[in-house]
Amino acid sequence: MLVFTPMANPTATVKISDPPQTSAAQSPMYSPSPAKESSNQRKPLAVWDCISSWYGDDFEGQPTATGEIYDMNGLTAAHPTLPLGSIVRVTNTRNHRSTVVRINDRGPYVEGRELDVSYEVARRLGFEQRGTAKVRMELLEVPSRHAPTRQN
Repeated sequence: MLVFTPMANPTATVKISDPPQTSAAQSPMYSPSPAKESSNQRKPLAVWDCISSWYGDDFEGQPTATGEIYDMNGLTAAHPTLPLGSIVRVTNTRNHRSTVVRINDRGPYVEGRELDVSYEVARRLGFEQRGTAKVRMELLEVPSRHAPTRQN
């Protein structure tokens, strides 16, 4: 049994006995399609608000915690504790724009921030100019087993 306790102001602590099975989401190259994203309105496993920032050029082409190469134009994010491969809907609470991302890295490493999204996610959510935003995170899927780690 997996017990998930988010770091900042969760609206729920959720016990997950049998996490949903994932297929494409476990692939390091998973990127939700707009069609799947719009139809993906199922009930989240957990919901909480936090501060998000974004990372881009300085990390482009560098390996992430999963071992895949960081793509600032991908729909990915870094979180300090969520299982790698988790699928999260991120909504900017200011303008209500949202997108679905896959957790493929660890971070952020700045106090007070709980999520680092790719530049593309920040652009879609409308905070690429500001640098940070208050977001609502909805945990949609947890991988049935740990996502692959960096390969030698």
